[in-house]
Amino acid sequence: MSAGVFLPQSLSELWPLLADGAVPMAGGTDLLARRRGRAPGFVACLERIGELRGVSEEGGLLRLGACETHTSLLGNPGLRERLPILARALAVLGSPLVRNMGTIGGNIVTASPAGDTLPPLYALDAELELASRGGARRLPLAEFIAGPGKTLLGPGEIVSAVLVPVPEAGSGVVQHFEKVGRRKALAIAVVSLAALVRTGPGNVVVEARLALGSVGPTVVRCLNAERELLGRRLDQAALSRAAAAVREEVAPIDDLRASAAYRRDVAGNLLLRLAPPS
Repeated sequence: MSAGVFLPQSLSELWPLLADGAVPMAGGTDLLARRRGRAPGFVACLERIGELRGVSEEGGLLRLGACETHTSLLGNPGLRERLPILARALAVLGSPLVRNMGTIGGNIVTASPAGDTLPPLYALDAELELASRGGARRLPLAEFIAGPGKTLLGPGEIVSAVLVPVPEAGSGVVQHFEKVGRRKALAIAVVSLAALVRTGPGNVVVEARLALGSVGPTVVRCLNAERELLGRRLDQAALSRAAAAVREEVAPIDDLRASAAYRRDVAGNLLLRLAPPS
């Protein structure tokens, strides 16, 4: 195995480094934190690889390069307009320094149940583009994350892009993200909710996707709660039924930040915020 820090300029330069045992690193904000600030001895930095950058639209999908920083994505007008649910999560992710250095691919690969970008991406049914020396494949994000800190990333494989279906726009579409933490800034989520709800005539719900973070080993899509909303007016009564279903579906734990009981209550209460003004 070699040693040192390498800065490949392309994927073709990256593959031999990974084959030789290099640890891929994008912004390093999560990797270095997990290693208590100690960098691996053999690192391949991804920041200069052009194939891993950029935002483009392809066939109804927004393709987000995995090495796009949170700040650069926030500065993209198309993303803010088309995916406000993700933009809101990016805006409250960590500190300005973390947003400037951290990347969307890194936030995904860390696979933390409290990761801020994950609930919106689950609600948006995002897929990942995974690349290796042998080619590329696509995998739904919900399948890629197998548990806390666990993914289906193969040897010599990296996340090269995030593929996000662009939701239908219009007055009947709600894209909502909110997180609760122990402080107002720089907070790790105690509970977070990403909701994508579409209503038709009479404010009747025709589509609902609810994804919650920090309430299970992975982000939880609350399918029973979604079914409680479908075919009903988006009002306090329907949301109260759905909130009860959310509390049944989530599986939070006790930790230093909050108790399981508190998380369960907050998870349901966050859904009530979707009620339109009376």
